Amino acid sequence: MENSVDPRVFCDKVLAHAKSLGADYADIRIVHRDFEYTQVKTGKVENLESTSDYGFGVRVLYDGAWGFSSSPRVDDQDGLRVADEAVRIARASASTKRQDVKLAPVDVYEGTFKSDLEIDPFDVPLDEKIGLLKDADSIIRQNEKIKVTDCTMEFWKFNQVFASTDGSYIEQSKVESGAGISATAIEGSEVQTRSYPGAMGGDYRAAGYEFVKSLELIEHAEQVANEAASLLSAPVCPSGEHTIILDSGMLALQVHESCGHPIELDRVFGMESSYAGTSFLTTDKLGTFHYGSDVVNITADATIPGALGSFAFDDEGVPGQRVEIVNQGVFNGYLTSRETAAEMGWTSGGAMRADGWDRIPIIRMTNINLLPGDWNFDELIADTPDGLYMVEVKSWSIDDKRLNFQFGTEIAWEIKDGSLGRVLKNPIYSGITPQFWNSCDAICNEDEWHVWGVPNCGKGEPMQSAHVGHGVAASRFRNVKTEGAQ
Repeated sequence: MENSVDPRVFCDKVLAHAKSLGADYADIRIVHRDFEYTQVKTGKVENLESTSDYGFGVRVLYDGAWGFSSSPRVDDQDGLRVADEAVRIARASASTKRQDVKLAPVDVYEGTFKSDLEIDPFDVPLDEKIGLLKDADSIIRQNEKIKVTDCTMEFWKFNQVFASTDGSYIEQSKVESGAGISATAIEGSEVQTRSYPGAMGGDYRAAGYEFVKSLELIEHAEQVANEAASLLSAPVCPSGEHTIILDSGMLALQVHESCGHPIELDRVFGMESSYAGTSFLTTDKLGTFHYGSDVVNITADATIPGALGSFAFDDEGVPGQRVEIVNQGVFNGYLTSRETAAEMGWTSGGAMRADGWDRIPIIRMTNINLLPGDWNFDELIADTPDGLYMVEVKSWSIDDKRLNFQFGTEIAWEIKDGSLGRVLKNPIYSGITPQFWNSCDAICNEDEWHVWGVPNCGKGEPMQSAHVGHGVAASRFRNVKTEGAQ
């Protein structure tokens, strides 16, 4: 944290002032965030970005209503002013409330927590980072059909203090790293792209620069280029109903959109519907609704080491924890806050997080995981006499209740007689969420299971971007509608 203020003394003063103004509850977060982005595009350094921000936010509960205010000036004068403003906003909100906000109880915690890393990415020379991206870019462009490349790295460093009038005082720090490459082949009017290790920037982890090295971008550059070029002349994915196997990269987005968002309890209650929509997973379905087949088991788990959606405590001082969502196909749980958990008579599952010091916490995904099954990938292909193996995200669309969806993938392979065959371009699959997950009959095992990092989950007004994770392995689905975009 910044050295100009003692964070503990500052928090105590601000919280005491909020209480003196009549607040029934108050909490404060001091957040310092550093961000770095490097992009090499088609042989040139396209973007170099380095930002740092620092500030604090105060949330109060007064007469059963919330108030929030924030400031980039972390000093006593602004601390008292922000507490005054938060209480004034809560008083005004109380005059129009429909019901009193009630909070589920939480234990008092105190401590300091840090994520693990070997190499601080902010200490790595910029020339080294650019050099790695340029080397990958150069290899991709050796294929004459590749006309556009996009090679990126992103790094974040978070330092945060949380304190509340309940008595908790928690310091947390975390470093996150990610990188990826993509190749776009063009021939006439035909345009095709392949990415590694995944689309939308690659993959991300709560780790240091050692994670970027482990991705071996240079070693995979030629394959990315060759697959993009091969798509130019590939036949279009066939239309009809097919058995499909989704790779883990594509399945991570499927889980995100059709499993993660509908279990956010604020969406179910209509508290956060204007931007993100509501949910088909209403509370009457708890414990009885067959969300998926009996091989489908889903958890929300903030305790996975190195995962982007992991943390020691959320932004209400609730410990990160593992919450059962689906057990053998039956829907059993939600992502909750102290407020929504109280509505259900529960304790909070610890899913409240804010995108920075100037945003109020809202319910966000942690790591939403499809637990591994028993299948080896090669055995799964061999057990599929006819089907499609669909790989990596290209496009997505899903309705505001998270029921009807259509997803496109970058590439597909035909499966014939238990073997991978021809490459197919422009694959699309669609379905309805519970029918789709009930069609799942096989999930690959722990050896195939991977936790993908997603640093750009949007929700809220004003919009907040959350960093979340998804543990998945390639899985098979029967009788899925497919088509090929022309």
